[in-house]
Amino acid sequence: MNNMRKIAFGYSTKCNIKCEHCVAADGAASDATMEIGKARAIIEEMACCNVKGISFTAGEPFLFFNDILNLVRLCHKHGIYSRMVTNGFWAKTRAHSDHAVAELKAEGLSQLRISFSRWHQKNIRRENIVNAAASCQQYGLDYFISFVTDFSEADDACEQFLRDNRLTFFPEPLLYFGRAERFSRSRILTDYQPNTCSMNPYLSPEFDMFACCDAGNRFTHTNFFFLGNLAEHDVAGLFVKNETHILYTLIRNMGLTSMASFLGFKARDIVKYRKCELCEMLFNSKENLSKLEKSATSDLASWKR
Repeated sequence: MNNMRKIAFGYSTKCNIKCEHCVAADGAASDATMEIGKARAIIEEMACCNVKGISFTAGEPFLFFNDILNLVRLCHKHGIYSRMVTNGFWAKTRAHSDHAVAELKAEGLSQLRISFSRWHQKNIRRENIVNAAASCQQYGLDYFISFVTDFSEADDACEQFLRDNRLTFFPEPLLYFGRAERFSRSRILTDYQPNTCSMNPYLSPEFDMFACCDAGNRFTHTNFFFLGNLAEHDVAGLFVKNETHILYTLIRNMGLTSMASFLGFKARDIVKYRKCELCEMLFNSKENLSKLEKSATSDLASWKR
């Protein structure tokens, strides 16, 4: 889903489990859900403005299986790549997973992304993940396991389980937002990498659109990533705003490291930050944001090799 206009589509924030690390929750109950007719109308509008990828995410999409099937069918009609992100609760037996995956494949789903971590698996049996993956393989549905990790030894057993079962997986760094914000953070030391970010936009069930699906509405001091609400703006206009915003463009192309260096962050401090933490330091600070905005088309833009 790279190099095309795409979005994370939050049909509902409702989830059937409460993982300790969930980036999409802060411990408060939330079950905001779109009306299916409105969701269809938005996807029709997205198709008209050349959106080519939609990932159904937020809470647990399988709680609204028939609604999401309806939306997947609509995506397929318009040639839109569609993905569902799930915790796999529904794959309790191979028969259950076969039935669900067969329907998804028949309606045109492009890919299934299955979440897995030592936190998820306190609520969902590991065997569910194996069932879901096996069904995807049987019915020819592309899938991968999103292995959320803090890269500690505590995750070795989880990774070995995935390897032992020959599952396709990709490690995803734990984000210290939402419930994970209270977690202790191990010390890291990276190389001096650019820390660019493609920033996939996100649409919430309340029709708020954000430039980043990970940070979203969590930058409460500046609201830096908020693009607008579809009650007041059209889809095309918000995509254009996302694509032409000078600082978003610099995040994608220049990267956070150079921006931090421009602001005076010491090199030895920059390498201690995780990418999302560095982003928060830069853009959830009114002072830092003001400096970057004022220099975005002048001194900042020339701060490069």
